[in-house]
Amino acid sequence: MNITEARIIDLPKILDKRGNLSIIEEFIYIPFKIERTYWIYDVPGGEVRGGHAYKENQEFIVALSGSFDVILDDGQEKKTFLLSRSYYGLFNVNVRFIFPSSSITLKLPLTAIIS
Repeated sequence: MNITEARIIDLPKILDKRGNLSIIEEFIYIPFKIERTYWIYDVPGGEVRGGHAYKENQEFIVALSGSFDVILDDGQEKKTFLLSRSYYGLFNVNVRFIFPSSSITLKLPLTAIIS
């Protein structure tokens, strides 16, 4: 994984007094085809998510609620991204990782919801 390619992508914000809306569409707001979407929630405070692996993956991580750090580590360099708003996310290019290995770690407080 080349962590220098990881970057924050801003999503469109549609502001409305009734509540705001952001949109994710493949090849429009994120540069890849969406194969699967999942949420992580009700994680005990201070936990690190883990226990599964992907051979190769592109991912877009959004903090739907709360905030958390994403720590990328390719064995030579570490990069930390704070995700704290639902209108931007971390695009991680050509990810190869095994949780909670040295490639990607999610440090989660009790209140975070992740997509």
